[in-house]
Amino acid sequence: MKFLSLLVLLCLPATAMAEKNDIPLNELGFVDSVPRADKAHILEQLGEPASQFQIRDKGGDVVAAIWHYHYLNTSEEGDYYKTTELDFIGDRVVNIVFSNVDDEEDNQAALPALECATSC
Repeated sequence: MKFLSLLVLLCLPATAMAEKNDIPLNELGFVDSVPRADKAHILEQLGEPASQFQIRDKGGDVVAAIWHYHYLNTSEEGDYYKTTELDFIGDRVVNIVFSNVDDEEDNQAALPALECATSC
């Protein structure tokens, strides 16, 4: 029994350290932490987005992306936003949009992948 208690106590600091990198889902915490995270960390924490649009250069490389999540974030009052949009340039979030419009209700969800102009 002592061994089990010791094992639990040793695991607690590792759990606490891992939670420091978690992305909070409340609006203000999310806005503060997401721009510092890269795509891999966001995918690890939030999973695959409900929909995504990619902008590619002439070589076919993704230079920008728009990801939509549904009912992910809460307002300061505790209400869920229908859609959270993350706009990426490269691997980093450059814009976050909280919306009470469900992108599945909007016909724009069927937009094809866009190609970047010659300036990319």
